Amino acid sequence: MLDATDAQNRKLILVELNEVNFDVASRYAQTQRLPAFNKLLAGPGVRTTAEKRYEELEPWIQWSSAHSGLTAQEHGVFRLGDMVGTKVPQMFEQLEQQGLSVGCISAMNAENRLHAPAYFIPDPWTKTSSDTSWWSRVLTDAVSQAVNDNAQARISAKSALHLALGLLRFAQPKHYGLYWRLVSQSRGASWRKALVLDLLLHDLHTRLFASRKPNFSTLFLNAGAHIQHHYFFNAQPIKEQTELRNPSWYVSPQADPIAEMLQVYDQILGEYQAMPNTDVIIATGLSQRPYDRVKFYYRLKDHAAFLRLLGIPFYAVHPRMTRDFLIEFESPQQAEAAQQRLANIKIVGGDEVLFGETDNRGTSLFVTLTYPHEIDESVAIEIDGDKHLLSPHVAFVAIKNGMHQEDGFAFFTLGVAPYAPKDRDHVKELYSTVMQYFGAAKSATHSDKLRTI
Repeated sequence: MLDATDAQNRKLILVELNEVNFDVASRYAQTQRLPAFNKLLAGPGVRTTAEKRYEELEPWIQWSSAHSGLTAQEHGVFRLGDMVGTKVPQMFEQLEQQGLSVGCISAMNAENRLHAPAYFIPDPWTKTSSDTSWWSRVLTDAVSQAVNDNAQARISAKSALHLALGLLRFAQPKHYGLYWRLVSQSRGASWRKALVLDLLLHDLHTRLFASRKPNFSTLFLNAGAHIQHHYFFNAQPIKEQTELRNPSWYVSPQADPIAEMLQVYDQILGEYQAMPNTDVIIATGLSQRPYDRVKFYYRLKDHAAFLRLLGIPFYAVHPRMTRDFLIEFESPQQAEAAQQRLANIKIVGGDEVLFGETDNRGTSLFVTLTYPHEIDESVAIEIDGDKHLLSPHVAFVAIKNGMHQEDGFAFFTLGVAPYAPKDRDHVKELYSTVMQYFGAAKSATHSDKLRTI
């Protein structure tokens, strides 16, 4: 085991490249210039696995495993944002308890329990505090608002100002041309907006890492998952596997957002590979494969207003990723009545329900808008005998192109490679890799704490 001085001298970055399929990336690397991806693919790396049940193949479940060293059944965190308030241990506070400095940018479903974070900006969907700096507080709010209202292309003036200030403060000059190209060509190409956000998070992370010098830091990047989910059918390697295509009104047949994503990520990954005296883990958590049918995703425009239209009393409502939202109530009786109400909202002229998933947690409901078909001006729902057109209340998000699969990918620089999991190990073993790298053993009370949840 390392002594305290040796651990203090070590620096490790975990880049969480959410859901990126490296099998597809390797196909592109054969025909395009992707030096960072080629270096990763030629170096130390493993495939990770996850749960078998499709319902458990969600990134917020798998990253909770990577952060805690526990399987889904062991940590019991099945919804985005639900890590908050649990006793599930995370590597972040455990490393801090070992006397190490820890930074975190947007790690999915991670709660800030650090006493003195080098920096901490939560993901846009998890209600936990940032560190106390002005920049972290305003960027946390701005990113959350921009991401959660992305389906409506709505960003508040305050958020736009703070994101612009963040770009001026943290963007690296060498990326100015890339930012300009992505922003100037983003009209009708929303995937480029997602890449702008990931590039900003990367620049923010590298600036903070250089100035605060934590021993361990995590960066979560989600544009790759977003782009695969929405545009996989436009990728040349995928076109060779399926006859499914996106309609031209959705995205040009000539566009290849997957290729653009890999080019941006290649630049980002190359900069981490070049960092001196710093070890790096690049991990995907899980990955995606092409979907087998056409499925439409919609999101409520105003969750609170829609609940009032349905006549559902509630205490608070919190939008989550894409189609999901959490409703809080003042009593279990209110939650049960709301669950029955939501489960009975059907599309007029058919038997399909609008909300196919309503998970009752006692005084709250986790709800998903599951209706999978196109919502045009003829689609209506019935509320207490009255018909209401649905289209004014929802925003089109995307046509689903990619679905989750249990395979993940993880790559390691030489200093951390000796602690890497075995090939086909569960993604939870990334936790052990990080802890062993710093000589920090898993807590003896790890499993005992979980039994109290």
